[in-house]
Amino acid sequence: MRITLKMARPWRFKPGQHMYLYVPSVGLWTSHPFSVAWSQTEEIVTDEKGIVMSRQDVLALQKPTLSLLVRRRTGFTDKLYKRAERSVDGRIALKALVEGPYGSIHALDSYGTVVLFAGGVGITHIVPFVRHLVAGYAEGTVAARRVTLVWTIQSPEHLEWIRPWMTTILGMERRREILRIMLFISRPRNTKEIQSPSATVQMFPGRPNIDTLVGIEAENQIGAMGVLVCGNGSMSDDVRRVCRKRQTKTHIDFIEESFTW
Repeated sequence: MRITLKMARPWRFKPGQHMYLYVPSVGLWTSHPFSVAWSQTEEIVTDEKGIVMSRQDVLALQKPTLSLLVRRRTGFTDKLYKRAERSVDGRIALKALVEGPYGSIHALDSYGTVVLFAGGVGITHIVPFVRHLVAGYAEGTVAARRVTLVWTIQSPEHLEWIRPWMTTILGMERRREILRIMLFISRPRNTKEIQSPSATVQMFPGRPNIDTLVGIEAENQIGAMGVLVCGNGSMSDDVRRVCRKRQTKTHIDFIEESFTW
């Protein structure tokens, strides 16, 4: 499910943070933690002209939206999924409360090389970092000169999860100079449907060889390397092992997000 929250007041969100979601009509007053995948601010159009506005007035006209990518499991997420499934177009509008943002922030701004591994819905945690680093590169506010995103999914249809957000990222200024995206389809119906859109966005059948990918980045490393992974336990273990065996030869920091509370 993709959940979009239209906030009533300004919200400061940074990559790596999470929030607690309350939907009383579905889960009463129980709260559920989710990583924020995307945020943006919508300007409210007003017909008032020529009026001097205070900072509070300006902020009041900026309505932020937060987007979550939620995997259906049991309990609350199952009930929410069934509510949406029963609707005509698969969409429902509900009143909700949000608490946060929470969580320590793993700043990747100081790394010259950044490698981001995501497995399935783990892309939720990774997307904000990709957006932040590409924007920071264009603005000259981060040290990153090489950013590689490696995302493993079961089917090409799963690309729809983040298509609107990724379209925005691919259109960002100077994106081609810094970002490389590698998509691995673990269970393709037909290998012919695996076609790479461009040199900087490539698709491959099967699972990634993490040792080889990290090795290539280490050979072309610029500055210190930060490796962030968000996926299942086996993926995180593989990335950790590969990074650990190279730490004596170069500077590599390993960061794991396990989606556990």
